This record gives sequence, C-alpha cells and structure tokens, in this order.
Amino acid sequence: MKLPIITQIKSTVVVGLVCIFSAHADPLVTSWFTANTGKYARIYTSLVNRTNGVSTTTWTGQTSPTYAGVHEINYSANWVYVKNSGLASYVMGPWNNPNLPKNQGTSTKVIRFPRTPTIPTNKTLTGLGAIGYLVDGVSVYNTSDGYSYSYANSKDASPIAGIGTGDGIWNRDALPNEGGSFDAALNHPQPSGDYHAHANPIGVRYLLGDNINFDSASKTYSENTNTVTLKHSPLIGWALDGIPIYGPYGYSVPTNAASGVRRMISGYVLRDGTYGTTNLATTGRTSLPLWAQAAQNKTTLTSTQYGPAVNGTYPLGHFSEDYDYLGDLGFIQSATNTVGSYTTSFDLNKYNARYCVTPEYPNGTWAYFTTIKADGTSWYPYNVGRWYYGSPTGGNSTLTVMNADTPLTIYFKGATNLSEVIASPTVNAANGNVTLVWSALEGGTYQVNVSTNLTTWTTNVALTTVATNNSVSAIETGVATNSSKRFYRVARTAVASYDATGY
Repeated sequence: MKLPIITQIKSTVVVGLVCIFSAHADPLVTSWFTANTGKYARIYTSLVNRTNGVSTTTWTGQTSPTYAGVHEINYSANWVYVKNSGLASYVMGPWNNPNLPKNQGTSTKVIRFPRTPTIPTNKTLTGLGAIGYLVDGVSVYNTSDGYSYSYANSKDASPIAGIGTGDGIWNRDALPNEGGSFDAALNHPQPSGDYHAHANPIGVRYLLGDNINFDSASKTYSENTNTVTLKHSPLIGWALDGIPIYGPYGYSVPTNAASGVRRMISGYVLRDGTYGTTNLATTGRTSLPLWAQAAQNKTTLTSTQYGPAVNGTYPLGHFSEDYDYLGDLGFIQSATNTVGSYTTSFDLNKYNARYCVTPEYPNGTWAYFTTIKADGTSWYPYNVGRWYYGSPTGGNSTLTVMNADTPLTIYFKGATNLSEVIASPTVNAANGNVTLVWSALEGGTYQVNVSTNLTTWTTNVALTTVATNNSVSAIETGVATNSSKRFYRVARTAVASYDATGY
C-alpha cells in the first residue's frame, strides 16, 4: 500500500512565554538540566514502594504537585539568574528521618551566579545551607551536618538533649553521621524541606550520563568502576563562586585532553599515622590539622577543647578534623612524589579544585570535582572543601535585583511555559494507524486537531488526553489511505492545579 504524506504541525497553543534558546556558549547558561521541567516532582514514601516503583506527587508539606528542578534561566553581562523548585526530576526518597522535601521557590526569590569568577587571595569559608546547586536544581551543602562535639557534655551536640550545636572544634562530618538518612541518590531533606547533597550526588550524575549504573529492580544507583569505559564526568553543578563542579572523572594530565580519563584523587587522608599524619588513635583528638587550624584560627587546643577518643562511638572519620591535607604534609598536588616512606599523587587542592581543561572549557578553568574512592564510595571533602576557591558572590537574590540588571536575556522558561513539539508521525502500513508522540506538560490536557487541507480543522475527541508524564502518545486508527494527506496539530487546553509558588 502506498503510504500517505503525514505532516506534523507543532502545537498552536503556547501558554505564557515559550522557551527561548540562544546559541550561547557560556556553560553557566547552557549546562542546566531542563529536560524534565515538565514533570512533577515525586517521592517514594517507603523502601517497599521504591522497590515496587510506587511514587507520589503529593505528601506532607507538599499538598499540591509541583514541577521538578530548574524552570527559568536568565542572564546579563555579569550574572546568571535561576528560578528553581529545588526538587530533583528523578524519584526522591525514602529517608530514614521525618523530614520531607518541598518546593523551595518563593514569589520573589531567584538564585544568581557570577559569570566571571573572582579568585581572591583570602578565601571565604563555606557555611551551612546551600553553597551551590546541582544542574538539576538540587542544593549542594558542605561536609558538615551542623553539629559538633561538646566537651562539657562529653558527647556530640543534640538539640533533643538540649546541648545545642556544640563547641565548633570537632565538627561532625555529615556522611558518616547522617548517611543512614540519605536516599538512593545520596541526598536528603532539611526540616525546611530543602533537598540537598552533602556527598557524591549519584542521582544527577546518572541523569547526565556519568559513569553510573542504575538497578531498575531495586531503584538504586552504583558506580561503574570499569576503568576501560570511563569518560570525562559531566559538569554536574555550580558553586556560589561561579566555579563549576564536575563528577569524579577528569583528564589524567590537567591541561591535556588527550591524556586519558581517570578518577580524580582527593588531597585528604585520615589521620591514622600514614603519610606523616598524627595517629589520633594513639594520641587522642588533642590537635587540629593545619587546614582546620586556619579555618578555626586556633593553633593549639586546651584540654577543654579536646575531642573524644577514637572508638566505636567516635570512629576515625566521625569529624571533619579527622582528616589531614597532603599539601600540608609536604606532598605536592598533581605530582608523583615521595615523602618519608610514602609515595603518592593527588589531583585536587585543599579546596577540592584544580585548574584544568574539560569538555566545556577546552582552554582551561578552575573546577571542583566530586571525590570518591576506587570502589565508588564517597570520600572527603566530597564536592567543595572547607573554603570556596573563588569569591562566593552568588546565592539568593530577588526578582527586583534581576529585573534591574539590564539588558537581561531570557534563556529558558519551562514548566507551564513549555511549547509542545510533535515528533514525526509514524504509520502502520498493515492497519493504517497513525501514531502521534509529542512532548508534554504533566497534568496538561491535550486536544488533537486534524486536517486534510490545512484550512479546515476537526477536533478528534477520542484523542483528547491528560498527560501523566512529560511525553504523550496517541493513535488515530485506520486513517491512512492511498490518496489522502493528513495534518495534525496539538493544543494544550488546560493545566491541572499545581503548586505555582516561585514560578
């Protein structure tokens, strides 16, 4: 049978301002993950539900569905502005704590990043809360869980026990202390609902095609440790100083893209007596490593500032100060060198950064890298060190500030501002069925109009549908004939109620 000419017509209905893409070359503008901006954020409420793939779009604190991730990007000469729900587009959860995520948008909030990082001599300490954002909009936090050891109480701080936040000298590392509450993507929510990453953000790395495996049965992620198939990690986020964050894999030689790809080695080691470190198991926690001395402005500790003995309750690695930086012990970054009886090489400075070429920056850039061990487990300091390498001039801003920053260019508007696009229709020669597939907004109601002459259009009521994902398919049965032409257009006629805060 001779097949008819089936012509696609893109959606004729555009709600609000459509996506505007420019041929912009700045990765700070173009690297944000927006492919799933038309999907609702979802969580698993239990391990059983995760295994069975049963998720929900509403939960305590999020009583209406809301769209995932980044939904607007604007830029000026000096800044990039992002509007964002802070919720990942993969299914989040469950967590072994009572906190649940929620939309982080507000009616006035935008997040901004400097387009040209400034590298100061005097560095700024990273603080609690977001120190950057992954390209899917999820917050990046530093290594701390916000609590420290209390000498007077001979235990870690605990607000439940009325101890407060502790002495601020032996500061708890979030991964060993809160890791049990991380979801499969290695993130968890604050009481405020801010879903965030302290360690290796394996979920977004999978979305971006980094060296990650996904088990569809258990809905869990794992590192692909096959070094033969390694590729350079994608750009996975931005710190508030405007410096990019990459996954764990970079070029072997910092300035040579032809040098092969390997895992980037952290400059931090446990204080267990190796590499010239103090063996805390022997001496006790009576001294700080040099980097922590600088961070806390303390060179020596009094007896009332000592930490607990290394034991089962407080194992090595419990505190950030249990790590030493090899650069403070005579080792040189990006060189194979021997100090004492130890020979080692490490790639990242004490800020967890290096200057290097990357796929996005063939001429070179400062970049942070996620740090993991050879077996794929997270390793200190995970994403960004105790200080920012650049000046953290970015962070929360307002629509008033953004709109006053002219000229301002809209790069992307997603969620309900998306414009639907129909893929080329396919025809089944045996039965004459025509299959239509188009990008969609979850919760949107779609009407398909049909024409044989591009002048008169008829609504095919049978093809009216409500999108349950960000893609829709529909089949018009038995309409392909030897001589007819058919044209299609799709219109979004309604949108289900959703949490529009910050959109």
